[in-house]
Amino acid sequence: MVSPVTVVKSEGPKLVPFFKATCVYFVLWLPSSSPSWVSALIKCLPIFCLWLFLLAHGLGFLLTHPSATRIFVGLVFSAIGDAFLIWQDQGYFVHGLLMFAVTHMLYASAFGMRPLALRTGLVMAVLSGLCYALLYPCLSGAFTYLVGVYVALIGFMGWRAIAGLRLAGADWRWTELAAGSGALFFIISDMTIALNKFCFPVPYSRAVIMSTYYAAQMLIALSAVESREPVEDYRLSKAN
Repeated sequence: MVSPVTVVKSEGPKLVPFFKATCVYFVLWLPSSSPSWVSALIKCLPIFCLWLFLLAHGLGFLLTHPSATRIFVGLVFSAIGDAFLIWQDQGYFVHGLLMFAVTHMLYASAFGMRPLALRTGLVMAVLSGLCYALLYPCLSGAFTYLVGVYVALIGFMGWRAIAGLRLAGADWRWTELAAGSGALFFIISDMTIALNKFCFPVPYSRAVIMSTYYAAQMLIALSAVESREPVEDYRLSKAN
């Protein structure tokens, strides 16, 4: 088991550009009422830095770790989605929604289907249903179905991220904790977007959305650093 101190020492320096880019976004705080390519670049810059974070581990790492490759591609779609959402009031909200739907499918694929953790899946299904039930009275037209599908996808991604989480014992892994925490932050961020857009104004919504979003993406990218435990090893550990 790798200690958290070792993780910070080895991965922390590679994340410095991400933290700097995130600070630039919050310090500049460009008005969302005046979308531009500059504001899109500033918003996407932390995600670009997470591309570099994964690439810093080498192309060989990405090529030999399919889960890391899928997370990298998910970050690419996330950046495209971020750019679309800059112009959401000009009719590009659905485009951003679709890009992030692809992102969640890629992340879920990266997290894999083992262990299955059906009870965790049931809990996530119930929570997703409650979220959709809260949003449903506020939705109309195509959004009634689009938001429903999106909630199902992000709930599925959250299930797969949390399914492998083991908080105690020799099987504990920090990458699984990063994946689970990242998925939960992503759900909080997207739920805040939905409530603010469709239901009622959420106080400090932009700060909540972007802080949880950047935290989510960083943690999910960090979870790709170590490949997930092979199925055979997992079965042996469960048998013991």
